[in-house]
Amino acid sequence: MSQFYKYIVAFCFLLVLGQLARAQEHTAAVGCNPALYHQPATKALYRTTSALTLPFFEDFTDNSPYPNSARWQDREAFVNNTFGFRPISKGVATLDALNEHGVPYDTFSNYNFRYADSLTSQSIDLSTSVPGDSLYLSFFYQPQGNGFYPLEGDSIILYMKLVYGGWMKIWSAPGTALQPFKQVMIPITDTLYMHSNFSFRFVNIAALNFCNAHWNVDYIRLDKNRNMYDTAISDIGYTTTPSFLLNDYTSMPYRQFYANRTAEMAHYFYDSVANLNLMGPYGITENYVATALNTGATLHASAGITQNLAGSSVTGYVDTAYTSVITPPADPYASVVFENKFYIQQTANTGSTGNDTTVRKQVFDNYLAYDDGSAEQAYYLTLYPTLPGEISIEHHLNVADTMKGMAIYFARQVPRPSYKTFYIKVYSELAGVNGAVADNVLYTQRDCTPGYIDSIDEFYNYKFDTPLPLPAGTFYAGIFLLAESGDDSLYFGLDLNRIGGNHTYYKVFSDWNPSLIQGAVMMRPLLGKNFVGSGVQPVRDGNTTYGFSLVPNPANTTVRIQISSEEETNFELTDVAGRVVRTGSLHQNADVDISSLQPGIYLVRLSQGGVSLGTQKLIKQ
Repeated sequence: MSQFYKYIVAFCFLLVLGQLARAQEHTAAVGCNPALYHQPATKALYRTTSALTLPFFEDFTDNSPYPNSARWQDREAFVNNTFGFRPISKGVATLDALNEHGVPYDTFSNYNFRYADSLTSQSIDLSTSVPGDSLYLSFFYQPQGNGFYPLEGDSIILYMKLVYGGWMKIWSAPGTALQPFKQVMIPITDTLYMHSNFSFRFVNIAALNFCNAHWNVDYIRLDKNRNMYDTAISDIGYTTTPSFLLNDYTSMPYRQFYANRTAEMAHYFYDSVANLNLMGPYGITENYVATALNTGATLHASAGITQNLAGSSVTGYVDTAYTSVITPPADPYASVVFENKFYIQQTANTGSTGNDTTVRKQVFDNYLAYDDGSAEQAYYLTLYPTLPGEISIEHHLNVADTMKGMAIYFARQVPRPSYKTFYIKVYSELAGVNGAVADNVLYTQRDCTPGYIDSIDEFYNYKFDTPLPLPAGTFYAGIFLLAESGDDSLYFGLDLNRIGGNHTYYKVFSDWNPSLIQGAVMMRPLLGKNFVGSGVQPVRDGNTTYGFSLVPNPANTTVRIQISSEEETNFELTDVAGRVVRTGSLHQNADVDISSLQPGIYLVRLSQGGVSLGTQKLIKQ
């Protein structure tokens, strides 16, 4: 082969590698909902003592993750302002494959289709209704939104309750990719539905965990004297949550903000107000007031913007960000919270009043974040068996600080990848990024295992063995995925509401690549003050304990689990594929027979009352 063709082959090989590298980024369903997991456990249904009367109206503007029990019987739909894409007004009800506690209905199979969430109205008294009343039920629905699209086999279904007590399927829509919100008009003319215990119910069929099959429902109206053309909405309200005060980050320590507040503060606030009525224009005055919740000080009070909002139009309310902020607290590590409250005054107060006010809290705490705390999808890399991978996120500091650890939002996977290990790595430079010629590693925290929201909270906090001093300027923090034991393809929370650059870089071969995925990968450096690490701490070899020890380790036939607590403790032994090979309970000590296990690495997990005591690596000889 000539030298020329050797160059061509080499060039093509590098080109293919580059294309493969850029094809390693993927998104998936987030697989969990911490906003619901930590809500109190409840009974299946809430029923009012007396039936509701017409009109029935719901636009999901209550400040709760659950449907309002005054109008709804169940709690499986998730009320939020993040999953809807260009919603009718702020707040939607999202139906997916997660139960009322925010965890999958089925934790074993990705592919089983089943009835998942339901949204059931309270009883409505239609006993005095007659077919001539022109009774209509209308609602808006949207597949996917900011979540994951429903598969073709998924669907959303509307049922109505018959006078005999059964349920009749009235309407359905098949799964599809993202579409705008669409209004449906359902006439109710059959006397089988005109009884004192009438109810309607939305249900979705989902491929569990595989995509979560998100459906958004909004603006539900049931009333008399309507017709099929009664699709106009007489309402003016906010459709979004206001922007953050910060220019790039969504949160940062107050000492970092105050050191360069002119650069860190956004020049403007903005949000979106819609006149949902075909008629107009209507006169409105938009205002906002900013308050420091720590001190009660008013930071800014807008004089208001008065305008006539045309029918079926949307306007972006913009106001100059305030310049007055509080001085830093005496404790440099104290959290500070500013509340930005936006509200509308209308010349004709039409429709819902719940969407006339919207609030954004700006939190300054011990972390750097680009995300808003909500994960609409998951982010992951697919790697080759012999090649490691890395994800690193760019951050900046205005003054020197100390990194104490990392908070990571893990999206749930099936089966759970608790056996997978990874490193946390901090760099001052990444080769090829911002002119750097080589990687410069500042710190590595080895042998960590993923933790999930059902043990502590939505972010798992990993505490460094040694605090890392950082100078002012740029640094990069993220995770290193090992090329062994299936340690790749961990899922991380992805905030789809992030606008602008996501500051994420990844490496699957030899080069760092800027992420092409929209959204913020949810990893947060923890700075300054000390904190208690979450339940699953970095795993270490040998007999180092987190309240328990393994003796001997390595072991051949029997290993003794020793713990000082006298409370009943559950243990679980898994192999590197995540398969459970031993379970049991103990008080202080227990001998576990491992003679039949194949030589290799295993993980031992202990918990008390559902709270994890940690994880240790066991080597079977």
